[in-house]
Amino acid sequence: MLSKLTLRQMLTIPYVVLVVLAAAVIGVLSYRAGSDAVDTLSDHVLTETVGRISQAVDKHVSGSEAVLEIAFPADVPAPPSIKGEVDALRARLWLATTVHLDSNNYAYYGNRNGQFIGLWRYSEAEAELRLRTDSATPRTIYRYARMTGALKDPVVESRIFDPRERPWYKAGQSAAMQTWTSVYIDFKTLELVATRARRVSNAAGEFEGVVATDLSLEHLNRFLRSLKLSPNGFAFIVEPDGNLIATSRGPHIRKGVGDNNERLSAAASDDPMIVATYHAVNALTTRADAKKGFSTSAFKGPDGRVIQAGYARLRDKAGLDWTVAVAVPRSDFMQKVTDNVRQTAALSLLMCLLIGVTGFMVLSVIADNLRRLARAARRFGDGVLDEKIPVDRTDEIGELAKSFASMQKQLLTDRLTGIANRESVARRIEDRIVRQRRRGDSHPFAVLFVDLNKFKHINDYFGHDVGDAVLAEIAARLAANVRDDDLAARFGGDEFVVLLENVANRVDAMSARDKLERVLAEPLKSLEGLAVEKLPPGAGAAIGVAVCPDDGHDLETLIKRADYDMYQRKPPQTGGDAKPHAV
Repeated sequence: MLSKLTLRQMLTIPYVVLVVLAAAVIGVLSYRAGSDAVDTLSDHVLTETVGRISQAVDKHVSGSEAVLEIAFPADVPAPPSIKGEVDALRARLWLATTVHLDSNNYAYYGNRNGQFIGLWRYSEAEAELRLRTDSATPRTIYRYARMTGALKDPVVESRIFDPRERPWYKAGQSAAMQTWTSVYIDFKTLELVATRARRVSNAAGEFEGVVATDLSLEHLNRFLRSLKLSPNGFAFIVEPDGNLIATSRGPHIRKGVGDNNERLSAAASDDPMIVATYHAVNALTTRADAKKGFSTSAFKGPDGRVIQAGYARLRDKAGLDWTVAVAVPRSDFMQKVTDNVRQTAALSLLMCLLIGVTGFMVLSVIADNLRRLARAARRFGDGVLDEKIPVDRTDEIGELAKSFASMQKQLLTDRLTGIANRESVARRIEDRIVRQRRRGDSHPFAVLFVDLNKFKHINDYFGHDVGDAVLAEIAARLAANVRDDDLAARFGGDEFVVLLENVANRVDAMSARDKLERVLAEPLKSLEGLAVEKLPPGAGAAIGVAVCPDDGHDLETLIKRADYDMYQRKPPQTGGDAKPHAV
């Protein structure tokens, strides 16, 4: 039955049937498997999202360690006094705040003598230097541009600032390594800020001071709000006491009594989903058997819906202890599954409607190219070796056409010299004769017959490898010295034929012949370094000319006339005269 169908029908009908069956199977399996797959899907999505947040936190806070290290490298002792070291210290603080300018734009140092130096970066080019070189005076603030710019516009603060009384100094002094201070609200920017501090020793290894940097946490808040969660999904970061550091929805700071702002605890949030998620995650992360790394769980929300949550507890060697949580109602995941099933069904129906038209158009193009390629193959089989391949594609059909064209080219090309072969030039001359007859002899053309001089002696004296190189060089010279419309071909042995597509008259053809004889008479590079004095005199080649229609109207006659003319110009050869060649 299939044998009676056309190629278009054989490819279109089964394809339509398969699309319909596939759509039905996919729809049924997707609907049945959706409910079972939602837990796995939610775990993967939640774990991936928690991982992204954890990476963002790590990237955000890890830069502060580098800031401290650049400001005061571990192996560089602190000076006993800031006086005399202001330029060097502010240069190091400039470099330190350059590392993460957006988040760590303030680095500072206070020593046990009450001296202080701090650098606040406004931008890549502008900064503010806060300096206290005397423990009994307030700080002086200077503005300047660039790392080594001149200090200007000094402003003396009204109150006394003693770094030794600051929480960051006390925390850094008492900690053996780097440490984090409590998160607080910056009164200027109203953003959450955390301070990282480290003690600095002098040349004797004794405690000399504390270097610190402030880390703005607003970037984390913006990152959480940029996450593409489900319509009802959310994420937050909290400290062990439940205070929010960042959240993807709702506030993390609220207005307190008067004009004071205070931090918002997740447990006191106005969002019942955040409250429920915090209590559930906090219970899981504070258990004695709590797993390390990323985990997922499910619990019932305040409205009875099942909530899928992913969470992780983040800690570092400086004392950071934050919890990341991402929560999405299970119905959100199921909604995506349901929507996918509906979309699959709708797209499948649409494909079934369009497949007939699309398949018909595509297969029509394929069938047309195959028919043209088959027609060219039949003509090739009938002896028309130079039939042009009517297919120009880059797919499998194009590869087939290229293979066919390559085979065609090989059959029409001389393998040794790379120019056209005898069959190719013969067909070109015959085609030219046909065109000549159609144009009423008003556009003559010429055939040149080329025979190399003393080629037999080259083979005898130097071997066939040298002879082959000579033939290739002669062929290259012929091809390079004929017009683009003309054709140079190897006729056989040391004989070549050149077709001059258009000549004005016999004089024009003879002029072309003389030019080629001069070109071929030039010394051959193939014989450089060889004992050419062994060869008999006479170099280059003899070239005969036949002009159509004066000398003949067919291939055989033109070749014979050109061959005979060549014979007349042939110099005597060692060992006997040259003989006319048979066609």
